[in-house]
Amino acid sequence: MKDHTRNKTVLLTGGAGFIGSHTATVLLDRGYDVVLLDNFSNSKRDVPTRIEKITGKPCPCEEADLLHSGEAEAAFKKHDIGSVIHFAGLKAVGESVEKPLEYYENNLLSTINLLGSMRTAGVKNLIFSSSATVYKHDNPVPYYENFPLGAANPYGWTKVMIERIIMDTAATDFTFSAALLRYFNPIGAHQSGLIGEDPQGIPNNLLPYIAKVATGELPEVRIFGDNYDTPDGTGVRDYIHIMDLAEGHLLAMEYLRKKRSHEGDFIDIGESASGAAHEGANVHAFNLGTGKGTSVREIISAFERACGRELPKSVYPRRAGDLAIVYANTDLAERELGFKARLGIDEMCADAWRWQRHCAKLPE
Repeated sequence: MKDHTRNKTVLLTGGAGFIGSHTATVLLDRGYDVVLLDNFSNSKRDVPTRIEKITGKPCPCEEADLLHSGEAEAAFKKHDIGSVIHFAGLKAVGESVEKPLEYYENNLLSTINLLGSMRTAGVKNLIFSSSATVYKHDNPVPYYENFPLGAANPYGWTKVMIERIIMDTAATDFTFSAALLRYFNPIGAHQSGLIGEDPQGIPNNLLPYIAKVATGELPEVRIFGDNYDTPDGTGVRDYIHIMDLAEGHLLAMEYLRKKRSHEGDFIDIGESASGAAHEGANVHAFNLGTGKGTSVREIISAFERACGRELPKSVYPRRAGDLAIVYANTDLAERELGFKARLGIDEMCADAWRWQRHCAKLPE
């Protein structure tokens, strides 16, 4: 069987999306070949062209739906893939509450099909796009990787379940290795202004919503709750620049490649969703964040500095399930991966505004 582990071609499922497209630029800049796989249900078809414009390198894209196993297998037959970064999936928390069956079917089945295609092709390295939503809400802050898992919505539960599927897969094949990257709140855009977060319809996330208020597409910024036990009363989250997050994927992939040469050198990823420690499989979980919290009002102020004007805003009641403070402990990622976020909220907001001006065709 061909040794795929030495191949530098990386398949990015959901690669035309927000995180996938930015990760593609980092990989291409570091000398990797990249193949995107996307069904374009929540991304734009011109993203591969934009990536090529940024990097000056080809970025082929296969239009395929992972819900159909044959389409995934075709991509592996066409390209000599060495590693996979799995971004594909439905991702809106509120929508997952309204459409739980669709979320479970899409996110779980697409992952099962992907893992089956990887097994058939002999591809053994996987980076999974997980989330801080996997942690139980009664955990204290900061969140550590060995904290108990337990989501508060169907979207989060799909992440918990997929982590378990990956761990169980690895437990049956000790040549298979995976990194579970638990993101906190990625925002910002590529510094070129050519790619960024571009959700369909009204944005669910804070920064894209603020950006559309700044362009006049939405009337006001909505602050959900200003009476939390935080310094300014608004919710605090761990916001990370998308380019720092993209760098984390490269570091995780290279970490797995290095670990492969040290058989049996595994780290404990902590407790599973059932509370039992999962040991022995070559699976590693890492928080990707800045390790500090920023309030909603602080983000709004940073964006106002970026766009040069005050934005209309109103306070609304708290949303059910929202927590006062959530942020990561990132010691493990720093120690094992060499990962450390470099960019602050001013850079996050300035880059997001540059991208939003591009989308709205506003003058520089």
